[in-house]
Amino acid sequence: MASGFRGDVQGLRAVAVLVVVAAHAGVPLLPGGFVGVDVFFVISGFLISGLLYAELREGGTLSLGDFWSRRARRILPAATLVLVVTVVMSLFWTTLIDARDLLDEAVWSALFLANVHAAQQGVYYFAAETGPSPLQHYWSLAVEEQFYLVWPLLLLALVAAARVVTRRGKQQRLPRRTVLVALVVVAAASFAWSVHTTATSPAAAYFSTPARVWELAVGAITALVAPLVAPRLPRAVGWVLSVGGLVAVAAAVVVIDETTPFPGYAAALPVLGTAAVLLAGSGAGLLAAPVRWLLENPVMRRVGDWSYSLYLWHWPALVLTERNAGRPLTAVETAVVVLVVVNLAALTYRFVEQPFRTGAPARRLRSRRRLSLALYPASLAVVALACAGSWWWTGVQGGERGDNPAIAVAADVAALDDHERTVALVRASVEAARNQVDVPSDLTPDLLNLRSSIADVGACDYEDDDVRALCARGDVDGERTLVLLGDSHARAWIPALDRIATDHGWRAYYLVKPQCPAAHVVVAPVREDVVFTACEEFRAWSTATVAGLRPDLAIVASSPPVNGVWVDGEHRESLDDVADVLEEGYDALFDDLQDSADRTVLIRDVPKAGHDPGDCLTSSRPSLLDCMFTPVERSTLLGDVAVKSALLHSADVVDPTPWLCWQDLCPVVIGGTLSYRDTDHLTTEYAAALAGALGRALGLDDGS
Repeated sequence: MASGFRGDVQGLRAVAVLVVVAAHAGVPLLPGGFVGVDVFFVISGFLISGLLYAELREGGTLSLGDFWSRRARRILPAATLVLVVTVVMSLFWTTLIDARDLLDEAVWSALFLANVHAAQQGVYYFAAETGPSPLQHYWSLAVEEQFYLVWPLLLLALVAAARVVTRRGKQQRLPRRTVLVALVVVAAASFAWSVHTTATSPAAAYFSTPARVWELAVGAITALVAPLVAPRLPRAVGWVLSVGGLVAVAAAVVVIDETTPFPGYAAALPVLGTAAVLLAGSGAGLLAAPVRWLLENPVMRRVGDWSYSLYLWHWPALVLTERNAGRPLTAVETAVVVLVVVNLAALTYRFVEQPFRTGAPARRLRSRRRLSLALYPASLAVVALACAGSWWWTGVQGGERGDNPAIAVAADVAALDDHERTVALVRASVEAARNQVDVPSDLTPDLLNLRSSIADVGACDYEDDDVRALCARGDVDGERTLVLLGDSHARAWIPALDRIATDHGWRAYYLVKPQCPAAHVVVAPVREDVVFTACEEFRAWSTATVAGLRPDLAIVASSPPVNGVWVDGEHRESLDDVADVLEEGYDALFDDLQDSADRTVLIRDVPKAGHDPGDCLTSSRPSLLDCMFTPVERSTLLGDVAVKSALLHSADVVDPTPWLCWQDLCPVVIGGTLSYRDTDHLTTEYAAALAGALGRALGLDDGS
């Protein structure tokens, strides 16, 4: 590796951050701008590994304390600043629920485990409605720091192994061939895993360290071989490598988009392109003149200096500004945000990054290594303090507002049955909203904990693709059996069915998987454009399981496909296409259940809101009237498709709409209970409150 300052590397950093910012800002024709992160990974692997190799060659060993203290000074000050500012700004620019939820993200980010959390959220359907986190981009920092926690340890292990093999106690020179073999093995294994997981679990693969390590390893391999290879390369080869590498990165930015399975094979284009440019830049005069001009001009070098801070600031600035506006930003607004971000990055580089790298603080920290390492706990403490303050603030703002009573039915309801009482309370809640009655002070569930109101499924959480157990619920010794089939909307009914099954002596099984409709249709996971193969496998298993159980009652509850359907290899989302395929899928489902179950009941899908009730109720001036909604038409029409198919197959239909809406108006607070946890999932508390009405509608309260 060429020694000294590398202007081309700074230019590559600039390219990486500019395409990332451009893509996130919605610049046309750059759909693959997110590959800039992959460029960063290769550059990081190249530079950091080059420093480690140099230290090994000079002293025969590594100082882990020195290495990790350098990383602390380089990464932590700016990362901590942006974390804290984002947490504080969320208090003023987002709803209280979003601000409270962000605290969890901040903790994961401060621990450099944001990628682990993002992988969980990526496959977790219940997080789909909340949008991207303002701190989601910290996942890439987590991948790097996890790599650099292990990589120097592996290098030391290889040095130790070389000493054992030679049986000499003298310090050994860098075992270049051994390191190269180890790197190739690691890169190959990681790449293979990346290809596999991208095909089977793309959302999780994107954030996975094992699926990304090969990109850093390619940079490390380039740093290892560059001193030997670059000086021997003909200038023509250097020109081909530099031009071809830059073209490969540019092609990736233009050709790759959000529908491309990534990282997988596709990531090889920007990764190998970056490595080619780095290799060419390691030799004197090998960079092609146009490439040298593009990467080493003063503007690109300055942007390269700011690249880390630019990356940190741009994402929360865009996300928080859009949430504050409550709508997508215009092109002019986006340009203003980017301009502000550039200035923030310049200031952060000047007054935060540089002092900790070359200024007086850096000199003091270098002389006392333990102080540098203390930056890690210090960063955690600062973030923890900011999170504690934010938690307190959201609690105060979201606490009791006066002494507003729950909504009550004016008439005597003692003589009414469960269904009639529920309908009367819904009507009273609609009328209260129309009359602009204040939001009840004591809400169930607690408003700030609304997102966590998700039905418990115990060990049988089929969101995990590997789970295939059966968990009996209700009266586990009951002689009669009911089975619940469907997606997350079916899961929302579990609190009611648990009570019903226990009270009436039924053994219950809940075969529910989020994003996986009960109808026999091929779907795509939320936010993805690939076939949801795990859903296909689960549906086949659940169909066979129901046939083996021979239940007395099969209950179907399911939303329309959340992300369209696949027909003859094409992804379709239009209402007509989805309706046609959905009808066939329900026909196939009810045909199977006619053979497997004594009785089948469809619980019609609940009405869907056009806005998030929790966001509305935690706005600056919450109003029952403003938060009340009319059902989304598309969801209602697709619900009709399921009802039609059920009736044609002699299945019974339970319509929960009267328990949620009156005169086509749906209150989000019914009595004193929040009915929805997001736009289309019931809260566990309200579902449990519907046990009596649902049991009567199912005909189970009379022992049938």
